[in-house]
Amino acid sequence: MENRQPLNFERLPADEMQERARSFFELMKPRRSVRDFSEDPIPDGVLEHCIEVAGRAPNGANQQAWHFAVVKSAEVKRKIREAAEAEEREFYQSRAPQEWLDALDHLGTDANKPFLERAPALIAVFQKSRVVDEEGKEGKTYYPKESVGLACGFLITALHHAGLASLTHTPSPMHFLNQVLQRPASEKPFLLLVVGYPAEGCTVPEITKKSLDEIVSVH
Repeated sequence: MENRQPLNFERLPADEMQERARSFFELMKPRRSVRDFSEDPIPDGVLEHCIEVAGRAPNGANQQAWHFAVVKSAEVKRKIREAAEAEEREFYQSRAPQEWLDALDHLGTDANKPFLERAPALIAVFQKSRVVDEEGKEGKTYYPKESVGLACGFLITALHHAGLASLTHTPSPMHFLNQVLQRPASEKPFLLLVVGYPAEGCTVPEITKKSLDEIVSVH
């Protein structure tokens, strides 16, 4: 049986809990996906700490079935952009049903993805189908998609908390990331996260979020 240890948990007073919940909501409320990035570099250590936060996400059997590939090289970003735009052109021209294109219309997106080169960093997130345990034994992963999805949520939140903007980019298929980033076939590209600062004068689509009453039910 796995060794056990005491839980490090501090129970807070009700008023402090309420204030923390309120202030964190206010912090996250203005978070938006950004497509127009500055080229300004990200301070050393910031991405690493944010990825460490992602690595603390709950996951199936504690297998941590994720890998985060950080891309800062201009040459590698160029290769990713070229491959992603090739997939995106195919998507917009032939693969996407009209209903999907109509849903995307208000965002003003198209097959051109200059942010993949302009942003100072990309984080390619991979989902592992096989992992090796501490004893060197290889086995399949459990709930890898859910686990990696949770880790990405942690990562996006940590990046915003650190003062960075991000964009979730999912060209389909994304197998080119395995080749460009030299990742094994047992790792499936899950998400390409574009990270940096918004460009000066950056604008975003005018949208609204559903109210609490629309997204929650109490039983």
